[in-house]
Amino acid sequence: MAIPRSIASLSLGFGLVSIPVRLYTATESAAAVHFNLLSRQGERVKQQYVSAVNPKRVIPRAELVKGYEFDTDRFVVFQPDELKALEDGASHLIDIVAFIPADAVDPIYYDKPYFLAPDKRGGKPYNLLKKAMLQSGRCALAKWAWKSKQYVVQVRAREEGLILQQLLYAQEVRSLKDLRIEQLEPSAAELKLALQLIQQISQDTYDPTLFEDEEKKRILAAIDAKIAGEEVVAAEHPEDAGSSGQIVDLTQMLKASLEKRPTAAQKPRTSPAKGAQTVVPLRKPAAKAKRAPPSTTKTLVPASRTRMKK
Repeated sequence: MAIPRSIASLSLGFGLVSIPVRLYTATESAAAVHFNLLSRQGERVKQQYVSAVNPKRVIPRAELVKGYEFDTDRFVVFQPDELKALEDGASHLIDIVAFIPADAVDPIYYDKPYFLAPDKRGGKPYNLLKKAMLQSGRCALAKWAWKSKQYVVQVRAREEGLILQQLLYAQEVRSLKDLRIEQLEPSAAELKLALQLIQQISQDTYDPTLFEDEEKKRILAAIDAKIAGEEVVAAEHPEDAGSSGQIVDLTQMLKASLEKRPTAAQKPRTSPAKGAQTVVPLRKPAAKAKRAPPSTTKTLVPASRTRMKK
């Protein structure tokens, strides 16, 4: 696999030591299925910017500037070079302010993660900090300015390297207490059965490869069927049948769950339950899809399509 390109060169401040590092994105969005907006005749459409004062006047993209509204309908305008100067003026230092236990941050405060790798001449202090954090069982809290905002970040160590995790501010996270959830005490029998069910399907680790986007597969299958001229039908979801809100015997439901006896390492279900109506993917070449019987409804999508937005 090709080495990813770094998105920034920064310095990680560790006491009086400044560690040159490079910043890399740690995640990538799985390409979702995107539908294009078309006219009823199958033509692509495009958006235009129009003046709020004169809606008939189209503003070319080249004439657009950015401004900040400091009073009602009063803006201070910034030119592209001024915005770039503001961005370049931000500090490139990730300033460590404290070391805390590695599990001290509630994951609800986690925002976007990044990877940190040593830059030139940064290998030795980088690895020193990594090993010291691993042995101490602590992570670092730091301040970092990035794209017109200052972040509180967590820097945590793994054997492979350092991870920088953007954290949300306290005012950006809502409290469960605001929901005023009624606290009900379960019976001893119900709690015993629930603990048995937890033990029965417990695993020691999280394996992300056991999971896949089933909704994306279902939608792509429907698109394949549409291309081939087949009628698109709604898939049933038997697992939703028990969510009608009716009162049930919780003890009996727990016992029934235990009787299913799945193994701890069982792969999550990736296909609908037996008896459910599904749309089967038709992995046919585009040429064969063209020769399929035409649908009774007018189809605007071409036989060859781009499934995923890059």
